[in-house]
Amino acid sequence: MGTRFLPATKAMPKEMLPVVDKPLIQYAVEEAQEAGIEEFIFVTGRGKSAIEDHFDRSVELEALLEERDKDHVLEALIGTMPAAGQVSYTRQQSPQGLGHAVWCARHLVGDEPFAVLLADDLIKSDVSCLKQMADAHAEVGGNMVAIMNVPHEHTSRYGVIDPGDNGDRMIQVNGLVEKPAPDVAPSNQAVVGRYILMPDVFGHLSGHEKGAGGEIQLTDALAKMIGSAPFNGYRFDGTRFDCGDKVGFLGANLAFALDRDDLRDGVLEQMAVLRG
Repeated sequence: MGTRFLPATKAMPKEMLPVVDKPLIQYAVEEAQEAGIEEFIFVTGRGKSAIEDHFDRSVELEALLEERDKDHVLEALIGTMPAAGQVSYTRQQSPQGLGHAVWCARHLVGDEPFAVLLADDLIKSDVSCLKQMADAHAEVGGNMVAIMNVPHEHTSRYGVIDPGDNGDRMIQVNGLVEKPAPDVAPSNQAVVGRYILMPDVFGHLSGHEKGAGGEIQLTDALAKMIGSAPFNGYRFDGTRFDCGDKVGFLGANLAFALDRDDLRDGVLEQMAVLRG
């Protein structure tokens, strides 16, 4: 519900918060497109109709931009928009956790592997995180989660893997624990918001068993799938920003702005002014 960003998110979904000039949800869609995904399912909730509007055509605005010869703005507006029929929406009617949100999409996903992207985990990389994972998944199959090292004292904020055999980028997952206390965490390898999953997970989610925080945790369902198919953690190449956190969100804005030729000098000037 975006409570950490109130009052900004009182009437606007947190997924629509902009990093420089694009909302978080658009970064997620573009990352999925780069990975070759062609069908997009948005699990939304009450008050999030702005997401549907964002991925719809605005005929009047497009006509105005064309009339004023703002071709580069028009291209940015519609260049990565999913085509008609590629987008579906389903509603999670109450916030019961990530596992419940994924379960809400079961009929739209059907019986095939699928990816899950959490828009407030923004990952800056030369090759998108999901593209990296999709390429690796093509070789090993099964279930795959993106992982990163976190400070040991922060394990209670994440799902944490019990690691097995180590490869260059992939680690075999022998176990998964949701938000373990540091003294019982099996490692400091934490799951971040990118998953490639087998559809079997829906069967494990259908029991609606509550876990950490009284919510239906995706991590708990995934833990039950270990041993039935390959299960790997993938160490992605890139920098992850927690945009559900104010400091992480501000850091993402700075990092993405400094990476742009049209903004870098101005941003550096502003930073120098602030430093006095």
